[in-house]
Amino acid sequence: MEFSWKKNLIVLWAGVFFCSMAYSISIPFLPIFMHDELGVGNQYLSIWAGVAFGITFLSSALISPFWGSLADKYGRKPMLIRSGYSLAALYLINFFVQDPVQLVALRLFQGLLAGFIPAAIALVGTNTPEEKTGYALGIMATASASGNIIGPLIGGVVSFTLGNRNAFLFSSAIVLIAALVATFLVHEKEFKRPKVRSRVRDDLKQAAGIPVFFALLGLVAMSNFSVMILEPLITIYVQGMDIASDRISLISGVVFSAVGVATVIMAPRWGRIGGKIGYGKVLMIGLIGGAVGNLLQFFVTGYVGFGILRFVYGLFFAAVFPAVNAMIVQVTKPEFRGRAFSLNQSATQLGTMAGPLIGGVLGAVIPIHWIFVINGVALLACAFIAHYKKIDQTAPFRRTKIADGESE
Repeated sequence: MEFSWKKNLIVLWAGVFFCSMAYSISIPFLPIFMHDELGVGNQYLSIWAGVAFGITFLSSALISPFWGSLADKYGRKPMLIRSGYSLAALYLINFFVQDPVQLVALRLFQGLLAGFIPAAIALVGTNTPEEKTGYALGIMATASASGNIIGPLIGGVVSFTLGNRNAFLFSSAIVLIAALVATFLVHEKEFKRPKVRSRVRDDLKQAAGIPVFFALLGLVAMSNFSVMILEPLITIYVQGMDIASDRISLISGVVFSAVGVATVIMAPRWGRIGGKIGYGKVLMIGLIGGAVGNLLQFFVTGYVGFGILRFVYGLFFAAVFPAVNAMIVQVTKPEFRGRAFSLNQSATQLGTMAGPLIGGVLGAVIPIHWIFVINGVALLACAFIAHYKKIDQTAPFRRTKIADGESE
């Protein structure tokens, strides 16, 4: 059994890494692809880019309960296989699109047929010895983060060297690898279906009875919104920085990856700091630091300074999500914790979906550099709410046996 769960962990880490990387590969060049090859004019480019980014998250949020019920009935491995091969085929079809409507439709189906990453995390959670579950899920979290960091950088390099359309073929190939890995190397032990399944309405009612937790859900949604509102706009913004057209995708990929690299560097450190001074204080540092970082980006006009400032902003904003996750453990009972993190994921999807849509619309009606101001003010508002709701006064993390088991 011990070898099996460790093997699953390694294999699924690789699968999640490949899937996260495949999705984020298109981030740096998608607006350029829509403009240069699909004929979208500058007037509507930010709107189309926002819709293309946001539609995937919207469709995924709507369909995920259905795939979750099938996973409970048939197992997580079949969901890995279904999602992996479906996404590989859809990325391949992206190579042939001729207009923005076709691209948006394909990205809609990508959301509807997604589910590899949630299924992989669920499989690890249900097929790992209880005392090792926290350790295993912590390792899995680094897979998605690493893929999201590497993806834009690889996407910029591939589109720069091979062309935008060939980058879709590259995405298809690496998702196919993930699907093959899941098919032949993942083992799922038998699991028992729960006799009674809670309803979402009941979960929300219980969450509302924990004011700090409910406020944390709002902060999660707003924080993800803050990150994603700029997703369809960064490349367009970089285009205006006097850069040769054949280098825009490459430089955009580097800029996108700057925040992710900073997150990987600092997130574990913020976690350790929070264990000493309290996660509420770390959360405030992250929100205020992220707000100041956004406000300063308003004044930067060169891509070198912009990339450096994005990295520094990431060093502070990296405190937010580890602090929130640790505080959810603090304020919820063990028997509710699984549903608590499920609601946390829903809040994440809500912010992730709304960010690109609203960002695309705002980018069409106001100068993009003003969106950094809006973002900064929103994060300052989150910090004020956290202080008003006394979230920042939450006691330092108590290292109980349960906590130790989840944080190893």
